[in-house]
Amino acid sequence: MNFLDKYNINITNKDLLLEALTHTSYANEHNCNSYERLEFLGDAVLQLIISEYLYLNDHLKEGGMTKKRASYVCEEALYRYAKEIGYISYIRVGHGQLNDINETIIADIFEAILGCIYLDKGFEVAKKYIYQVVIPHIKKNEVYLSDYKSALQELTQMNKKTLEYVVVSETGPAHDRLFTVEVRIDDVIFGRGTGKSKKEAEQEAAKDAFNKQAK
Repeated sequence: MNFLDKYNINITNKDLLLEALTHTSYANEHNCNSYERLEFLGDAVLQLIISEYLYLNDHLKEGGMTKKRASYVCEEALYRYAKEIGYISYIRVGHGQLNDINETIIADIFEAILGCIYLDKGFEVAKKYIYQVVIPHIKKNEVYLSDYKSALQELTQMNKKTLEYVVVSETGPAHDRLFTVEVRIDDVIFGRGTGKSKKEAEQEAAKDAFNKQAK
């Protein structure tokens, strides 16, 4: 597990690093800890580092910073960082999950590894690592945010608001349905979207609402 060598990070607690790479399916089969607790910690560390960077280097208002941060901590972005770091082949999953190491798992483990670095080496090393891995993408203004549902969820949770998706219409024949979805925040309609599936319509509605909320 030498994928952190290029960042001059040598994790002392190897068991902790293994835990960061362990999916619940493997943990259940082998009676060990999964990455979930480390992911929780790593998520908070990542949010803080990116928030501080944006505060010091951008002159956006709160909503603008929230929107920009969401783009660089979303699943799509974390998956991109993971490929650059090179830890995907080290992920431990159960037998039933072997053919489904999906982007969600890979992205979650990015945060778990960050949590491991923070516990083993401290905040400054974790911060330097994120400045090597994530900040270059921010400086290039790369755009990753495709999962607007997750971004909107984060935004509404921060403001302690309730979020609901409601299918308001289904049209067309069975083989070519068109769904229209409204997203409601505290029972107020904030966005509307259409798509060939409920999932697609929900993403479009979330995108509409997110852009309104983050202004």
